[in-house]
Amino acid sequence: MSKQKNMKRTALFLIAIAFTTVSLWAQSEGESKPFNAYLYNKEYKVFMRINFYDQNITVPGQELFGQIAGYLSKEGTSYCWLVVDATPENKKARLQMVNDYGSEDLEAELTQASDSVYVLKHLSGSTMKVPNKGKWQKLPHTLELIRK
Repeated sequence: MSKQKNMKRTALFLIAIAFTTVSLWAQSEGESKPFNAYLYNKEYKVFMRINFYDQNITVPGQELFGQIAGYLSKEGTSYCWLVVDATPENKKARLQMVNDYGSEDLEAELTQASDSVYVLKHLSGSTMKVPNKGKWQKLPHTLELIRK
């Protein structure tokens, strides 16, 4: 009987180690890829869905664009700014973005300021704007986003 108890304890111990290892691996994987994230700004109700590494993001309802590096959109709209090129380097990434009409484009920089805070900075090109209650709302040149 004590041999069975020891075997059960050993098995439980090994299972606990396996779960801990998987958890730590998943945590470190997320930390090493800061530009694979969902980012949100509460004030403007805009969000970014990005994966600058695999560039495998599909815009819901706009699959015709195929897989891209990411996009910025506003809650309740299908309008978006597509990230057509992203060059990540450490905690910064240089972005080329175009609106989903293809009529405006811009260059921006996304910086990871801390584990959960990112800053999107407009560098050049068209003013970034999103629909808001039937009008266009300009976004500030520097926009703080929180990782969710």
